[in-house]
Amino acid sequence: MVGVWDPQNDWVEIIANDQGNKTTPSYVAFTESDMKFWPFKVISGADEKPMVVVNYKGEEKQLAAEQISSMVLINMRQIAEDYLSSTLKNTDITVPAYFKDSQRQATKRAGAIDSLNVMRIINEPTAAVIAYGLDKKTSSAGESNVLILIWVVVLLMCMSLLTIADVSLK
Repeated sequence: MVGVWDPQNDWVEIIANDQGNKTTPSYVAFTESDMKFWPFKVISGADEKPMVVVNYKGEEKQLAAEQISSMVLINMRQIAEDYLSSTLKNTDITVPAYFKDSQRQATKRAGAIDSLNVMRIINEPTAAVIAYGLDKKTSSAGESNVLILIWVVVLLMCMSLLTIADVSLK
């Protein structure tokens, strides 16, 4: 999903991709049992890092997960740049709340491959709170609390509580 802050309307605009959908599924993870169904192979690279081997324009290439993630980000960046009619340099990227630090760092590296300045890696539930809260006016005391519950899959619940005070998040 690609979202752009629209200051004129004071909200986040979710942009449709080239297929007209407002979500772009992407998942760069796999198990050994998945591998037998793939039209490509996975080998062990430097430091036993898994590398996907693909044939691209008649040439064999070995790609790390960060490189594949970068390709997804390149596509999403293009969607945003087409919508904005300008070049995108800085971005926040959302990731599932269960992502480990190594996965968050790999996401940042994927952004760097695409020359993006990844300013923040934000948990998806927190991003929902931000998107929900920024278009709400604060109370007369200048502060409001926003609670968002997101049911991801059976038996997994993500929750974020943020205090929004004068458009700064705590």
